[in-house]
Amino acid sequence: MVASAPDPSTSEHFDVVIVGSGAGGGTMAHALSSTGASVLIVERGHAVPQEPENWDPAAVWQQNRYRPDERWLDGRGRPFLPFVHYVVGGNTKFWGSVLYRLRRDDFDEIEHVDGVSPAWPIDYDTLAPWYDEAERLYQVHGQHGSDPTDAERSPFPYPAVPHEPMILGLVNKLEKEGLHPSHLPLGLVSPGLPGGCILCSTCNSFPCRIRAKSDADTMCVEPALASPTVELWTGARAHRLVTDDSGRRVTGVDIERSGEQVRVHADTVVVACGAVNSAALLLRSANERHPDGLGNSSGLVGKRYMAHLSTMMEAFHPFNVNPTVFQKTVSINDFYRAGAGREFPLGHIQSQGRAHGAIAQAVAPFLPRWACDSFVSRGVDWLAMSEDLPRESNRVTVEPDGRIRVTYRPNNVAPHAALVIETKKMLKRLGYWTVITHSFKVQNTTHQCGTLVFGDDPKTSVLDPFCRSHDVENLFVVDASFFPSSAAVNPGLTIIAQALRVADHLVEHDLN
Repeated sequence: MVASAPDPSTSEHFDVVIVGSGAGGGTMAHALSSTGASVLIVERGHAVPQEPENWDPAAVWQQNRYRPDERWLDGRGRPFLPFVHYVVGGNTKFWGSVLYRLRRDDFDEIEHVDGVSPAWPIDYDTLAPWYDEAERLYQVHGQHGSDPTDAERSPFPYPAVPHEPMILGLVNKLEKEGLHPSHLPLGLVSPGLPGGCILCSTCNSFPCRIRAKSDADTMCVEPALASPTVELWTGARAHRLVTDDSGRRVTGVDIERSGEQVRVHADTVVVACGAVNSAALLLRSANERHPDGLGNSSGLVGKRYMAHLSTMMEAFHPFNVNPTVFQKTVSINDFYRAGAGREFPLGHIQSQGRAHGAIAQAVAPFLPRWACDSFVSRGVDWLAMSEDLPRESNRVTVEPDGRIRVTYRPNNVAPHAALVIETKKMLKRLGYWTVITHSFKVQNTTHQCGTLVFGDDPKTSVLDPFCRSHDVENLFVVDASFFPSSAAVNPGLTIIAQALRVADHLVEHDLN
């Protein structure tokens, strides 16, 4: 049994309580803000202050100024510092704002070297209208047509962010080699225009000091709070969901707020804490009717954890200083599918935000700062990313003392290694002398997904296709927990689109 908190005092009642303010929770709050329903957003952290440290690589990467001093356990019981942020806007405050649609065939069953990536209970066309809405809401800039994996779709609502001159030169060379580099779909507020995004070198993994990045706080939470029916509690950690005697309905959320234990009552509860913390919350909410965790009749709560296979790559040339400031504009999906002599898919390649000496030193602390500064100034940064497959043995559990354990053994490793090799060869052909690689492995929790899978069958899924618990009729989950597969592109836009779809469903069927 997990240690329980003291009995809470009863607090007020809301039509909807949303636990978490990131891509899923923040978007849901915005979507419900015009309905007249009373909505409470519960966020365990606080707003990120707009301060010089927002753009200070040493503060962000070496001092971990914005990350909680919280350790999770790996499968062997060893503590590690996860890449999570408990702030208003959640992890979106620190994302690179790459907002991809899943590829059309990502919704289908796909064979990989280590097994099958399962089909989703919905298809691309089902989600497409909400993808359109999500791109408008988060101001996604992109260009359709050059990516070989693009599906037919409506035009992007905003034009692509242009490549800087050196990056454009690389794109031209890649095209001459027969590859199909395309513009990354980026969520940015008025890039390059007065009062908008200044296209700086501190976007990816940094909070935006001028609030010009399309994070959930800026695009959704702040506008939602303009409604008199939406309230935000910060410094408020949800410990447990409470059900009625039947176990079929959530009646309250037990919250620790400013040292006080309170119970908030709700007609509908939406959980959006991130795939790890959402699973942990349901496991901590076990009761007589749900002895293995809330909504866990399938036995799958916390299981099927995925996080992508990701390798950071720095291509280096000792005599060429890289003058690029905003580097994160290029995508390469030529290796996304099987074909051209490949029996199985490899994955996705994208350029990354500029590395800084402090970031390199955080990864390799044995190097002096001057060496790190010199190295990254002559480098160009890339990411190779491959799909990992859902396995029940990869799972989130909660220790008796309340600590979170993430047991994860990577799979589909061989295709990812092949993708890294292809990327290295590509960069060598572009003239770079060497390519340094680094992977954060189990500690990389930025793309966590899959722990509360959705589907049609209550025996093989936790949530239904509208992310409603099969077991608890007024409980929804709208973060990446619901993903049946991880695909090989960033999950953010799919979380947003599904949150909008679920919100519309709630308005039609649950809110009066």
